[in-house]
Amino acid sequence: MFKTRLFSGIILVILALILIILGGDILLASLLVVSLMGMFELYRIFQIEKSAVGAAGYVAVIVFYADLWQSILSDPMLLVMGLLVCLMFVYVFTYPKYKTEQILAAFFGVFYVAVMLSCIYQTRILEKGAYIVWLIFLCSWGCDTCAYCVGVLIGKHKMSPKLSPKKSVEGAVGGVIGSMLLTLLYVCIFKEQMQAGAEEIVILPLISGIGALISMVGDLAASAVKRNYNLKDYGKLIPGHGGILDRFDSVIFTAPVIYYLTVYLMK
Repeated sequence: MFKTRLFSGIILVILALILIILGGDILLASLLVVSLMGMFELYRIFQIEKSAVGAAGYVAVIVFYADLWQSILSDPMLLVMGLLVCLMFVYVFTYPKYKTEQILAAFFGVFYVAVMLSCIYQTRILEKGAYIVWLIFLCSWGCDTCAYCVGVLIGKHKMSPKLSPKKSVEGAVGGVIGSMLLTLLYVCIFKEQMQAGAEEIVILPLISGIGALISMVGDLAASAVKRNYNLKDYGKLIPGHGGILDRFDSVIFTAPVIYYLTVYLMK
């Protein structure tokens, strides 16, 4: 199992490197595919992955990504309201085929998976985004690795004993500090390419620290859904890791955090 997990992890890192370095339409299209697969995994829990309400969610995501590509919507809120109206239309005229929680899950899935993951692309197209986008992974996967190592070595106090018994407060602190140090090292290495000044050298590790803290919420949130429905993994797509949501649960939360903090703190 360890070898399988390690091999899959290496392949994921290589793919991430290629897609993010290429950026542009290739990255956007790849995120669309990943988002649709992640939504399929989430919708499967609520048994709507092949239903009309599920289809409405998939179409909404395609429209959303098309808007990121070509700005086809005059107001993004049109998509939100249009999706809600469509879901309510199906809910009412097929009643009692769908339960209320299924409709809510179809609506929620669009934003939880697809919209939040799209922030990887939106970060990539920012000024200096070719470098800043890596903070998303440094403070999610980096935090996860550092938290695990610190937790194994000195972890004593359980952070969320019922939800994730193996996670410790010490591990969480180690994950946040580790992410900040990794980001500081990263920024120092690419200082000249990024044209980073003293202010950015301070701000970027802080942004990464906040992102790392939020990434743990994303990890635990995904775990909470699985616990509620007695699932071990969201899927089996990635050998040794589970499904898309199992591997990208923390990235889903860190991507918008990094994007918006960068936009507002690095003007």
